[in-house]
Amino acid sequence: MSQRLESLVVRHTLRLPTPDGPAGNGEAAARQFDAALMSAGFKLSAESLARLSGLSARTVRETAVRTLATVRELAGDHVRHNAYFIDFPANVPDTVHFWMRCIREALADDDTRESTLARLDAGVVDLLTLPRYGRYQHTYAELLAAHDALIAAAGDRMTVLHPGGALEDEVTALYLALAGSATPLGEQALLDLGELAGHRVHGPQPGAIPVRENRAVVNRARLDAGADLLLDTVTDVLRLACALSDGDVTLAQPTRFRPFPRPVRRALLAGLDAVVAAAPAKLGDVAAHREMFKRLGERLHPHEYPRWPHAAEVFAVARGEREAPSFDSRVERALGAGDVTAAVRLLSAAPGKLFRALDHLLRACAGEEQREAVVAAAESAAGRVSGRLLLSVREHLQNRGDRAEGDGGHRVFVNRAGRGRVVADTRPPLPPAERGRLIAALDAEVGRRLPDPGHLLIDPAVLDVALPLSGNATSAGLGVLPRGSLCPVDGELLRFFMYWKQRERRTDLDLSALMLDESYETVSWLSYTSLTEIGGEHSGDITSAPEGASEFINLRLDAVLGAFVVPQVHVYAGEGFDEVEESFFGFMLRDGEQAGQPFEPRTVRMKSDLRGRGRIALPLAFLRGGDGRWRAKWLHLHLAGMPSANRVEENQMSIATLLRGVVERDHLTVRHLTDLMRQRGAAVTVWDGAVVPAGPVTWIGLERPEGLHPDSRVVTPENMRDLIPA
Repeated sequence: MSQRLESLVVRHTLRLPTPDGPAGNGEAAARQFDAALMSAGFKLSAESLARLSGLSARTVRETAVRTLATVRELAGDHVRHNAYFIDFPANVPDTVHFWMRCIREALADDDTRESTLARLDAGVVDLLTLPRYGRYQHTYAELLAAHDALIAAAGDRMTVLHPGGALEDEVTALYLALAGSATPLGEQALLDLGELAGHRVHGPQPGAIPVRENRAVVNRARLDAGADLLLDTVTDVLRLACALSDGDVTLAQPTRFRPFPRPVRRALLAGLDAVVAAAPAKLGDVAAHREMFKRLGERLHPHEYPRWPHAAEVFAVARGEREAPSFDSRVERALGAGDVTAAVRLLSAAPGKLFRALDHLLRACAGEEQREAVVAAAESAAGRVSGRLLLSVREHLQNRGDRAEGDGGHRVFVNRAGRGRVVADTRPPLPPAERGRLIAALDAEVGRRLPDPGHLLIDPAVLDVALPLSGNATSAGLGVLPRGSLCPVDGELLRFFMYWKQRERRTDLDLSALMLDESYETVSWLSYTSLTEIGGEHSGDITSAPEGASEFINLRLDAVLGAFVVPQVHVYAGEGFDEVEESFFGFMLRDGEQAGQPFEPRTVRMKSDLRGRGRIALPLAFLRGGDGRWRAKWLHLHLAGMPSANRVEENQMSIATLLRGVVERDHLTVRHLTDLMRQRGAAVTVWDGAVVPAGPVTWIGLERPEGLHPDSRVVTPENMRDLIPA
């Protein structure tokens, strides 16, 4: 179990917990460990190397085995990446010529000649019936033998592993950080929190668990351990029941509740009873999830427990046997009557709901007096709203200006599963004066809550990283940034890779790349139907992956036509992204003279898991700026797609529209928070890559540099949620 916990610490923090072992002369083993790490694009910091060198060689070797397995998986190097065309990216044939070769070979095969002739007579040939098509024609060993070794380049990625404390201390710190996060966690991080909570339920706890989904996961561990539950709404109990059934604690998807044993039923009913007894008005929350409460009541049998009558009231409301008007319904009645002032008075008691409704309230106002009431209420309530919501509303407001009504703007909606859709923005603009006052109030309140950073040292590459305001705005992996983030792309060759392994059914995932011009019109694409285009090659189509399969796209950036490159993964047949045993996407950057294998972990800049309920995944896009330089824009989106046969040709318009909506949105970035700190008088230094200061600093960057003072506060993408004020 300690090995699993150590792996969690390394993945989430890029810190190597201090191994538990005897002292000794482990210098030689530590240097061998460092060399092995570098082959995967990682290395030990000088302090980590020195610490390991003072341990026994056996301890170092055992640590190396565990850590190498973790970091190789982070970079996608834990599987074998074979390519259909053995010489890829060299000698990739023209698409039609390749298909004709497959047909000729099928005609030369006694087993397939007759069926192929019959299909040719009908005028249509199914590529999947051709014996050569979609199946590896060589082994992974043969692929390796066909390629020269990678020549190291200065631009190769080297992710540094810094020294951590004792494993127990590191696990506790990680648990507290995840459980107490001010922003929702991604799917994998939420699973990791559940695992950590089981080990730390009787240890130190965060001062508060503001995110309800996190609280549900922690409550499951507390229930299993017999500890008191953390409940203050009836919905907290519903989320806990979903967690106990391995369902969706976000409540976005219905959960099939399991039969609960009596001790669990008693705990859930007692929790509901206590919440309603303390605040009967909270029965109004039942209506938002009426059907789920009805299903839960069928599992809990509240009639068998008359000692908890308030719990029974919850299910009576769900069944419609008792009236419990919700808070939202009272607000809607006031707005329906045109009484914005009354709606504002109600919402002032629920500041979070007030801030979420600001846009709607301002558009519903009949005159200046009502608008003044809305803005004044928001200014008064700002101090009682979470920092995440303040920043979310701030981002919303900065995207609601400088646009005339009906000018053809777009709104992008992304649900908690990352499913994206775009609609025309038909809303009238917000009044400029009130919008300006609200933005100023939000900035003042966020600035007031930001801690004094002392000497703030900033990596300029992090300034355009979007603030992680939502867990669905990112995914688990290496080098992954929140949706809307921009980062430079420095390299001559850009190579996408995608890997998947099916679980039960034949599954065909297809990697494609769409090239668009400045007007978001299609220029060209690379896919299994277009293996070669100007500046690029596709590695070939694999149509089944019982043992795992990979596809690649190679692009020479100076030869790419157009302003946008949009890599995407389509489910052509079989299991979806949430069903396959494993699937992930990433990209590599290489210098023009670097050859090597199709997949080289040292050149991997980003690798992210492909998870989601859509049938088309859009991890990120690449944008060419006016200076000719390329940058990556993070999307983390899914499209619904078709149940099968999804192809880039059929989805060009929807992808272009979605891309335009994300690209043209003004995301709130790290730059905004650092500007607020600067306005408060913080000493801010933009790091030039030289030696770091000798004293403690607050460092914000994409990676932690060597030599920081041990008392420095370090913020990197792994813990960037810590920037969001409580």
